[in-house]
Amino acid sequence: MSLLGQEVTVLGAGVAGLAVARALAMRGAQVTVLEQAEAITEVGAGLQISPNGMAVMQALALGDRLAAKSTRAEAVELKDGRDGSRVLRMDLARLRPGQGWHFLHRADLIDILAQGAREVGVTIRLLQKVDRIDLTGPRPRAITAQGSAFDAHLMIGADGLHSPMRHALLGRTAPFFTHQVAWRTVIPNDPADPAVAEVHMGAGRHLVSYPLRGGTLRNIVAVEERRRWVEEGWSLRDDPMELRLAFEELGPRVRGWLDRAEDVWLWGLFRHEVAPVWHRVVPEGAVALMGDAAHPTLPFLAQGANMALEDAWSLVRSLAETDSLAAGLAAYQAARQPRCARIVAAANANARNYHLSGVTRGVAHAALRLSGLVAPGLALKKFDWLYGFDVTA
Repeated sequence: MSLLGQEVTVLGAGVAGLAVARALAMRGAQVTVLEQAEAITEVGAGLQISPNGMAVMQALALGDRLAAKSTRAEAVELKDGRDGSRVLRMDLARLRPGQGWHFLHRADLIDILAQGAREVGVTIRLLQKVDRIDLTGPRPRAITAQGSAFDAHLMIGADGLHSPMRHALLGRTAPFFTHQVAWRTVIPNDPADPAVAEVHMGAGRHLVSYPLRGGTLRNIVAVEERRRWVEEGWSLRDDPMELRLAFEELGPRVRGWLDRAEDVWLWGLFRHEVAPVWHRVVPEGAVALMGDAAHPTLPFLAQGANMALEDAWSLVRSLAETDSLAAGLAAYQAARQPRCARIVAAANANARNYHLSGVTRGVAHAALRLSGLVAPGLALKKFDWLYGFDVTA
């Protein structure tokens, strides 16, 4: 169906919301984005854009901007957390020279997408906290905390983990605590450091780090298994000493990084199921979920932003290539749901593999070292289904 002139409201100005807003506006839709914050900013943290996400950025005509703002990854290295010895190296530059993995500050990606959305006529309305979604009328309606109401022919919930749109479609579902918590911080870094993502694996914990902004900064995400319940969310500050103590048994390279950590955030890792229903049609419109609202994932495969980008392109293409909202949204869910469920499951498996201990840990690390010597491309090849996928093709 033609999207020319279609009125679309997008809830949330994160990666998913801004990407889908630009994609829709590029096809002539009239798009308004409602964002609860007073400004489009992101707290300092890094993310990885893998080839499947980069394909969407290229299709959105934003790939060059991303490349200019990011650091192109040379490799991923798995390391024994205790002594820093290499367990496995996945040489991205040599094994996949035609594909691009990029390390990027989240704020830079949001800035690129927000500017790109505005350039094609998207209206971004700030300080619009949506409290609930009403699907009882002819059109979807978003009611804000200020009492304002927004109706739209198509309303897209790109509003994250605590999505009012998800609640409207599925009711309130309780997440469950994974008994893992994660710290994140950004520290100053030596620009001479190689552009490598390092995964330091310890018993019941691991730490991922890579350079940002030309190597001047270093992103750190550190995960620990624990029984204590921690509030879900990204807004809990923590004492840097707590982070240092949790990883004091890891090697000197990691301890040196953590000694420089000053601004530390902590969040509990919770599992939310992939939504069984992603859309609903009402008499004069429809609603749809995307991004974390549809398929929240644990951060062990670095695919949150990439899945959001894939969703954006898939949703708009499905609408454009079918003859009705109902058909387009059904095609979108059919295309995305199985793939996203597979990615979420793979991320869950990584969490287990990174935290091995005892004999199991020794055997697993030995097997990885051997495979790296005998078949250096095998580990990366196992993920061709993920990184080699191009939703825009």
